[in-house]
Amino acid sequence: MTDPQAIQPSALDQLPDRDPEETAEWQASLDAVAREAGPHRAAYLMRRTLERAEAGGVALPKLLETDYVNTIPTAAEPSVPGDPEMEARITAWNRWNAAAMVTRGAKHGVGGHIATFASAAWLYETGFNHFFKGKEGDGSGDQLYIQGHASPGIYARAFLDGRLDEHHLDNFRQEAGGAGLPSYPHPRRLPWLWEFPTVSMGLGPLSAIYQARFNRYLTNRGIKDVSASHVWAFLGDGEMDEPESTAALALAAREELDNLTFVINCNLQRLDGPVRANFKIVQELEAQFRGAGWNVVKTLWGSAWDELFQLDTTGALVRRLRQVPDAQVQTYQTRDAAYIRQDFFGADPALAEMAKLLSDDKILECFHLSRGGHESRKVYAAYKAAVEHKGAPTVILAQTVKGHTLGEGFASKNANHQMKKLSVDEFKAMRDLLELPIKDSDFVDGVVPYGHPGADSPEVRYLQERRAALGGPAPARRTHALAPLPAPAEKAFASFDKGSGTQNVATTMAFVRLVKDLVRDKETGRRWVPIVPDEARTFGMESLFPSLGIYSPKGQTYEPVDRDQLMYYKEAQNGQILNEGITEAGSMADFIAASTAYATHGEAMIPFYIFYSMFGWQRTADQMWQLGDQLGRGFLVGATAGRTTLTGEGLQHADGHSPVIAATNPAALSYDPAFAYEIAVIVREGLRRMYGEARPEEDQNVFYYLTVYNEPLPQPAKPQGLGIDEGIVKGLYRFNTAESAGVAVPADAPRLQLLGSGTAIHWALRAQRMLAEDWGVAADVWSATSWTELRRDALEADAALLRGEERVPFVRQALQGAEGPVLAVSDYMRQVPDQIAQWVEQDYSSLGADGFGLSDTREAARRHFGVDAPSIVVAALAQLARRGEVKATAVKEAREKYGL
Repeated sequence: MTDPQAIQPSALDQLPDRDPEETAEWQASLDAVAREAGPHRAAYLMRRTLERAEAGGVALPKLLETDYVNTIPTAAEPSVPGDPEMEARITAWNRWNAAAMVTRGAKHGVGGHIATFASAAWLYETGFNHFFKGKEGDGSGDQLYIQGHASPGIYARAFLDGRLDEHHLDNFRQEAGGAGLPSYPHPRRLPWLWEFPTVSMGLGPLSAIYQARFNRYLTNRGIKDVSASHVWAFLGDGEMDEPESTAALALAAREELDNLTFVINCNLQRLDGPVRANFKIVQELEAQFRGAGWNVVKTLWGSAWDELFQLDTTGALVRRLRQVPDAQVQTYQTRDAAYIRQDFFGADPALAEMAKLLSDDKILECFHLSRGGHESRKVYAAYKAAVEHKGAPTVILAQTVKGHTLGEGFASKNANHQMKKLSVDEFKAMRDLLELPIKDSDFVDGVVPYGHPGADSPEVRYLQERRAALGGPAPARRTHALAPLPAPAEKAFASFDKGSGTQNVATTMAFVRLVKDLVRDKETGRRWVPIVPDEARTFGMESLFPSLGIYSPKGQTYEPVDRDQLMYYKEAQNGQILNEGITEAGSMADFIAASTAYATHGEAMIPFYIFYSMFGWQRTADQMWQLGDQLGRGFLVGATAGRTTLTGEGLQHADGHSPVIAATNPAALSYDPAFAYEIAVIVREGLRRMYGEARPEEDQNVFYYLTVYNEPLPQPAKPQGLGIDEGIVKGLYRFNTAESAGVAVPADAPRLQLLGSGTAIHWALRAQRMLAEDWGVAADVWSATSWTELRRDALEADAALLRGEERVPFVRQALQGAEGPVLAVSDYMRQVPDQIAQWVEQDYSSLGADGFGLSDTREAARRHFGVDAPSIVVAALAQLARRGEVKATAVKEAREKYGL
């Protein structure tokens, strides 16, 4: 027996040992195995012991990596239902047509990708034949996030199914004529087929996680039971380098999203070369996902490898597979048997002996062709394991060969991502390999033909029967004929019309107050989805915590520290608020899932995502574009807006450019309201347009972006008169005149028009009084609620004129007859108000906060940028002086008077 004192515990070991002698015996046994059978045997026993402990529920840290072999051994694979030979023929047709489509399109110079689907064909086909639920069955079906570069294969399947014809395929990437196919999954361009845009890499996996989470949210809140829906995300191993791809792995595991499966196509190649040339991407991803708490299924090797693993009595083969870097695996794919014998098997005497038992054909079959992702039986086993696993999401790491079946010129070549076509001879070789009944004479004038076995062929009948059994075609997007949501009670909006009197109210607070009233609406209140990235108290939303609850699938398993307070932190399984923590990307993914629930689940939800303004469009503009792609509807609210409104926060928080970025998004209706009643009008119009009327879907598929400010100021009453609401919605109305403002000006006073948006209108109002009192100038003040909508209307008017239609831009209509020059000002860079400059008939100038922000008081910052009231006065006098309407010395006098 080993002396217990012979093996001393680590000085850092904090765990007491109640039986040091037993511990020493276990350690001595391990030493003996290592000494007698070698360290590899000792490592093997330790791994198997740890796996047994994990399977038995013993509380031990999980292994982050397993051997470089399939998770499901061949003996444990379930048989594949259906007709495997029929499915192989269907897959062959789809491979052919995907390659033919891209090759034919290449003659028009439109490009396309062949190699991705070639590697992933069985990953998709197995799912379509056996797992992916359609929307014509019960519930909402499954949600499929298709890898963007694999789209030709999905089109090829839709062609075989009869949902597309040759004309569609011949217009791949040629959409201008109206019958074309978009290059990638794109709901806005092909809304009956695609649900989720995925080609902006990294956003697909992030969105898939939050979609699976939102499915649970809908179920737990009693909106709709979608517990039968499964989310499948198809990803590339190179795509996993995007930070968004792995940003929410912990969330998925923490919330036990077993309704989610990632399928990562590990063909070991990114766009220009190996993913991990000197390392192993599969092992890296396994450790990353297992460490985050996911269930990991590796499907690496095809059935041809079974013989090799049976011959591996020493473990030398498994060790060698763990050692070889990915770039060398890729090289084996392109080399002959002699090279593989020397380089792979020659590295270990035991492997060299094994190689003597293998023919060259066997070696080439294993190293060139046999991958787990290329065999339906292997893929089926992985998928079945994924959907049956409970308590955690699953990732399937499927090893494939990029360019599989496309010939030696494609398979595993670094350049295959950029290769857009096959030659006729390569197609003929592919035809022979796939055993397709396509004749040489079908190649007319060197043009590769499409292949189809016939609408009533056994292949097509089988495909359609399988889809019918699974609930209809997939992928498919359904825009359910939803009844318009009833309008909330007018009282909620009208309460802002009278203003706030002497009470100071920031527009951020006005928006939150409006939402508080709207979520109480008996008809539509439960459909609101408040989303906030850990800034709810900043925006005054804490009062919603106890009334609405913060969503958590676990409910509240603790007593909150503020339980004795009125506005305590309340979590609930049916909570309505999505309080995401410090993740704007996660919050946007929430918003996308909620904003498209009308199509995904046939349930209209009304999300509003309120965020620190600077960290919206600047940080997540790509997702906001994705939102437009996916035809999302809802309200984005940039709170604490403006470059000079945040006191003391400084450059990194001072937002002077978000509306510029928003203006680039065609689906974003961008508003910069100045007053509470304007917010009410805009939100009411947004609800009507997006949810409240039966109208063409393209008119509904927009989202609203509002900027609101944290500067408490008195909120005025809504002006009386016709056209105020129309002006608010269209972007411009006259708030007051010099006379209605009560400032005394001579009857023949010079006059100008001050246009302000957001908090800047308060500076314009002060400037209006100063101009009258100090300089005898009359100024009318206009509220420009949306510079962007004014510009878009004007662009549409210009286009109409080119078509021979008479149309005057709204901005020109509104300002028609307004005397004097126009001076526009906002708390954003001048590029924002300058959007309308070319359509203003009067002399036009602008002021804005251009440049980087800075830390200081509001007053000092506004003086620094030249947008405060005195600066507006000086700029106004300069305009009038150029016109000869005030004396030229007035400008200098004003600068000196105000200390500018």
